[in-house]
Amino acid sequence: MKKIIFYLFFLSFLVAAYSAWMLLGPTLHSPKNNYLYVKTGSQINDVKSSLLEQKILSNTYFFDAVAKLLSYSKIKPGRYEITNATSLFSLVRKLKSGSQTPVRFVITKLRTKEDLAAKIASNFEVDSVSAIQFLLSNDSLAPFQLDTNTVMSILIPNTYMMWWNSSMKKTITRLHEQQQFFWEGNRTKKAAQKGLTPIQVYTLASIIEEETNKEKDKGLIASVYINRMHKNMKLEADPTVKYALRAFEIKRVLHQHLTVLSPYNTYQIKGLPPGPICTPSIQTIDAVLNAPTTDYLFFVAKPDFSGYSIFTNDYKKHLENAHLYQEALNKLLNQTNE
Repeated sequence: MKKIIFYLFFLSFLVAAYSAWMLLGPTLHSPKNNYLYVKTGSQINDVKSSLLEQKILSNTYFFDAVAKLLSYSKIKPGRYEITNATSLFSLVRKLKSGSQTPVRFVITKLRTKEDLAAKIASNFEVDSVSAIQFLLSNDSLAPFQLDTNTVMSILIPNTYMMWWNSSMKKTITRLHEQQQFFWEGNRTKKAAQKGLTPIQVYTLASIIEEETNKEKDKGLIASVYINRMHKNMKLEADPTVKYALRAFEIKRVLHQHLTVLSPYNTYQIKGLPPGPICTPSIQTIDAVLNAPTTDYLFFVAKPDFSGYSIFTNDYKKHLENAHLYQEALNKLLNQTNE
């Protein structure tokens, strides 16, 4: 009799130990990307299906027990980190409290609204169709003092911490807050001193971003374009032609490209295009704001292919400089093709 009692006690101990291990031990399998995504509108069965499909759990027996114990029934969407050290108890507690891990949303260089929509869709719950629909709606953008041409100016290169299940409106609101913070105070004053609005500075910076990666030249190029604007001259910026054609792979802008009819083609229109053609760096924006006062009206790449430019206010001299560059480029291309 004593042996039976002992065995029953021992068996009960094993069951209790096993149960405790299953509930409190690191028994979960981390998914491939370390995160469980709970979509908006999910029910408890959807959560369990995801856990099984991603092989985080082999069955839901103990999950059901913990969910019942912790009264987990109201599903909170989000992005929840799961490592191999996570216990079932801590997971359910995390899901119940909605303790999700924020997304590090990094803004670097983008060119089009489609690029932005794709980036948002790859980082957040919202799909690319919903994202582009929002970005193409003036009604949606009006509360942010933006329209479908200027919306990309909301992007200040930075790392943003946001929730995975953020709606498009919340995502754009967060970007807008950073935009407002970036421009408040000194930068807006500097823009006004140059006779420009923040969006115009951003748009001009986007052109310069595509023109050169040489920090030394950025302010000088800005001075050329600002001088041209003040003289009511066309900017004639090659990057705007590429943008108008949506042909960013073009290496040499030829005469046949210059005839494209587009409000973004600054060979056809005077002044700035209606919106930015890419996301400029903060350094490029500040280069525009701090552009020196010059009388330059023209610039062309140096024939040594250093990446720097030659600046002048003399059209005849500019043509000579351009000829030297074209000769050097043709010679280089001929050598390459031999």
